[in-house]
Amino acid sequence: MPPTGDPPVREIAVFGGSAHPALTAEICAHLTVPQRPVLLKRFANDCLEVQLQSNCRERDVFLIQPLVKPVQEHLVELLLMADAARGASAARVTAVMPHYAYARSDKKDAPRISIGGRLIADLLVTAGVTRVLTLNLHSPQVHGFFSVPVDHLHALRELADHFRRRDLSRAVVVSPDLGYAKSASAFARRLGLPVAAGAKERISDSEVRITAIIGDVAGRDVIVLDDEISRGTTVFELLDRLRADGARSVAVACTHGLFADNALDKLAATDVTEIVCTNSAPLSAEQAECPKLTVLSVAPALAEAISRIHNGESVSSLFAH
Repeated sequence: MPPTGDPPVREIAVFGGSAHPALTAEICAHLTVPQRPVLLKRFANDCLEVQLQSNCRERDVFLIQPLVKPVQEHLVELLLMADAARGASAARVTAVMPHYAYARSDKKDAPRISIGGRLIADLLVTAGVTRVLTLNLHSPQVHGFFSVPVDHLHALRELADHFRRRDLSRAVVVSPDLGYAKSASAFARRLGLPVAAGAKERISDSEVRITAIIGDVAGRDVIVLDDEISRGTTVFELLDRLRADGARSVAVACTHGLFADNALDKLAATDVTEIVCTNSAPLSAEQAECPKLTVLSVAPALAEAISRIHNGESVSSLFAH
């Protein structure tokens, strides 16, 4: 007689790269599964070799590796991990990238430049990735660069839960530019707040100009919401405009706290009341001690998404706006 009932669920196998071991450990703790060991070697000629030190055959393999500094090192490591899993006959290989750095390279805005976001997506698929789980892509269209299924999460729930503890009677959410206004509006709806946006013009990678704030911020407690803070160029320009327009106080929130070029120290030295980010990217010990910084964990959300992917359940219904 043919077998009856549902097919057995494939065993889950979670491996973490070297980019963010603390996040990998926290995700595994929420999943109540062991973290499988990875051996990383560097040869004399500077080439990397990765060995997944646990059985992958017919397993549902998840590789956790945000693309953070040094981005190229961590990217090649992830590619090698995916290739190793595919070569070991994994049933499915999911790249869990809480931060996808090349999402900023999403268009050809000058002659003879590459669209890195699409190229890296192609490389990941070529290496053996059959699914992608990521968090708050800088540009939504990057989702379409992948030829495999992508589960694109956001951290609006975690950020909203944090700010919900405040007195929001005079608060307003401000997006640094019109491009992020949709996410800012979704965040504002969660808190029952009005929303405003900056009219931004980008001059270069290190220079922007915000000519006006579209919306009322005078006498209000502003929550600036952005997807990431790297150098903080946009945030510093926005702070000047908010002060000029009479904002009463300013808190800054983002998903990816990259904080390059001492941006965190510079931002903490201003009159902002609080800086909020998630642990999608690792922080140095010194950065973690910043008194104005609050770090929210996305490990429970990522673990829940991994569990749902593994069990064939809906992810979008859990994380939809």
